[in-house]
Amino acid sequence: MRCPLGAFSQFGTASELSVWIGLFKIFWGDRMWHFAVSVFLVELYGNSLLLTAVYGLVVAGSVLLLGAIIGDWVDKNSRLKVAQTSLVVQNASVILCGIILMIIFLFKTQLLTLYHGWLLTMCYILVITIANIANLASTATAITIQRDWIVVIAGEDRSKLADMNATIRRIDQLTNILAPVAVGQIMTFGSPMIGCGFISGWNLMSMCVEYLLLWKVYQKTPTLALKSAKVEESELKQLNVKKESDVKPAEGVQLIVEKDVTGFEPEQEKEMSCGARIAEPFITFRDGWVAYYNQPVFLAGMGLAFLYMTVLGFDCITTGYAYTQGLSGSVLSLLMGASAVTGIMGTVAFTWLRRKCGLVRTGLISGGAQFACLVLCAVSVFMPGSPMDLTVSPFADISARLFESEPLPAIASPEDKPGVFFATEMPDLLNGSTTPANSNPEMSPEPVPLLSVSLLFAGVIAARVGLWSFDLTVTQLLQENVVESERGIINGVQNSMNYLLDLLHFIMVILAPNPEAFGLLVLISVSFVAMGHIMYFRFAQKTLGKQLFSCRTPDPKVSDSSPTGNTSTV
Repeated sequence: MRCPLGAFSQFGTASELSVWIGLFKIFWGDRMWHFAVSVFLVELYGNSLLLTAVYGLVVAGSVLLLGAIIGDWVDKNSRLKVAQTSLVVQNASVILCGIILMIIFLFKTQLLTLYHGWLLTMCYILVITIANIANLASTATAITIQRDWIVVIAGEDRSKLADMNATIRRIDQLTNILAPVAVGQIMTFGSPMIGCGFISGWNLMSMCVEYLLLWKVYQKTPTLALKSAKVEESELKQLNVKKESDVKPAEGVQLIVEKDVTGFEPEQEKEMSCGARIAEPFITFRDGWVAYYNQPVFLAGMGLAFLYMTVLGFDCITTGYAYTQGLSGSVLSLLMGASAVTGIMGTVAFTWLRRKCGLVRTGLISGGAQFACLVLCAVSVFMPGSPMDLTVSPFADISARLFESEPLPAIASPEDKPGVFFATEMPDLLNGSTTPANSNPEMSPEPVPLLSVSLLFAGVIAARVGLWSFDLTVTQLLQENVVESERGIINGVQNSMNYLLDLLHFIMVILAPNPEAFGLLVLISVSFVAMGHIMYFRFAQKTLGKQLFSCRTPDPKVSDSSPTGNTSTV
């Protein structure tokens, strides 16, 4: 079923094609940069993860604190202005960061000698700051395009919205595989400096193309411009209209707009800006979280956020653990590819389940499938080959660093810095050994049974089908049930919640970094996933009531995602 709007029906195919091309280029640039910036920071700091850890902490903290403010900015400005501004800021930040990194790689030796190395330290701080700005701009772009533009382009067709959301995830998964491979080959056969130059050039070129594509979509979808009128109406209500009764209604509106544009009554604005401007970000932060809590889909959003509190993913933590268990880099790359394939299968499963059972029940089925697969991960903790040892304190590594007077062998080199995450495993991993650095050197290394790690990754890979289907379900619930005027701020707070739980999972690993405690982290992760799906079950129970377990074929003209439990006609 096509959108009933005549203008959209005429240009729907062209608009969608422009959206897909634009999103592909945006995702490709993001994936290249996210992969490369971590490698660049490790290269700069002598194969240490310190700068990478600091960068991750800054990024998570920034989105956590500024997510609501970014979303509020998205709501209060026109769609085209938000999309183009965030796009330019993001790409310009990456270009500038790439140029600075090229300078550091070229003149690192000279920078070390200037001002006792403080100039190089300032360069590191500048790189992390600009990269963080790029990430914040990327967050704004994701909110406005994936959470707002897509909803408007799909119109009132919920099935079309589901298909578009699934397509976005497929593009994301494909670029997640291909983009790191492409930039990795350039850095391997060239150099990090060449990689910086390539990424800067790519972003410069793609920024122009993406800018034009957004403009084309905006022009061919007239409904995207309707938000501007709503923004103007909210601004008009805040103005003093003493002469409204003396003029005609149409003339009054025109006069008010001119007063707003030309800056009429500047003294009143100054009085408001003295105290209110300072408190405005804090008020926005508070109001955003309160509005998020009051949303009817609050429990569904919290359920999704709890899935971020896990080590059961293909990040640096699980990869480092896999190395200690004897898996090679080539095997890990194949496992990551398999994970992306199952993720794409999850997007297909989402569209099929939604047509058969409805949106809310799709989340229940997807969550159940994910948790069932993660049971394999919990079982792997107790299988042969698992290093979990509950007699070893999970805080033993931290205690050794804090209270031992002699330096640890892993950080005896002047280039290795204390407090680096997984520093005790890094030297052996870089030398190609799969024996943990804190193992007894007098003992001969024995081959590690692969049953435990095989079950672990089998569960992680299989669970991606349910994970991405569940993610798409909650995404569409937010799109359908959040009013347009709050769409940006609610999704901004949702991003903050996701980053908060992600940050907590990194803190959990820092407190228990030794491989013997990884099994405990797996069990905690499975528990948080279970709690997240329990929250979603409670949401579904409130929404569907007694019809919760009746998997009927829904009427395509009816949505079962209404949080009041009543079906609503699209």
